Amino acid sequence: MCGRFTLSYKSKELQLELGLPETQLDWQPRYNIAPTQPIASILSNETKKIEFLRWGLVPGWAKDIEIGNRLINARSETIMEKPSFRNAFARRRCLILADGFYEWKKAKMKGTPSQPYYFHLEERKPFALAGIWEIWHAPDGSELWSTAIITCEANDILKPIHDRMPVIFDKNQMFNWLEDRSQKELVEMMRPYSAEKMKSYMVGKAVNSPFNDTPECIEEKKQTGFLFT
Repeated sequence: MCGRFTLSYKSKELQLELGLPETQLDWQPRYNIAPTQPIASILSNETKKIEFLRWGLVPGWAKDIEIGNRLINARSETIMEKPSFRNAFARRRCLILADGFYEWKKAKMKGTPSQPYYFHLEERKPFALAGIWEIWHAPDGSELWSTAIITCEANDILKPIHDRMPVIFDKNQMFNWLEDRSQKELVEMMRPYSAEKMKSYMVGKAVNSPFNDTPECIEEKKQTGFLFT
């Protein structure tokens, strides 16, 4: 699954890197984005406007928003079948902006904590994660816009750590996801990103808590024997 990611670029930097229209939005760099938090997303190819959606999809038929806490990811292999995801996949696809993400390697020894790793593209370039989105109408008449990240089989750089990864698009591919395309074309797009174009390294335990959202989360930790420094 994909449970944490980063967007350390500032709004102006992101605009220039991805060729987005000028935006009045401004935000602080994020180093530990977690479920239920607002995440920067693009819903339309026409405007390429950045919207902030709640991470954790709440289908329109849901009784309350609690279901979103469980629907942070959608598997590419079953997204067209699951009632929670299939309508959004057909009609409401989005791009979730990022520049890295975390995954945890389970320890072999019982009682030993999992080791977090950070993954990013070459040269730390920003990218987009494939997503779907929904609008949920609350009993009080308000609207909640929410999203889920699509995952696929892991590539070779992820496989030693985890068997899943988010579907990644670089800036040359990303806007194809928002076009009106056939189901076959969309399925072809939900494939693992090239491992040769990615890098990874171990990070410290700061990322384990969503309350930590500082550059410390992405600092590399080197292994010496059985200790991390």
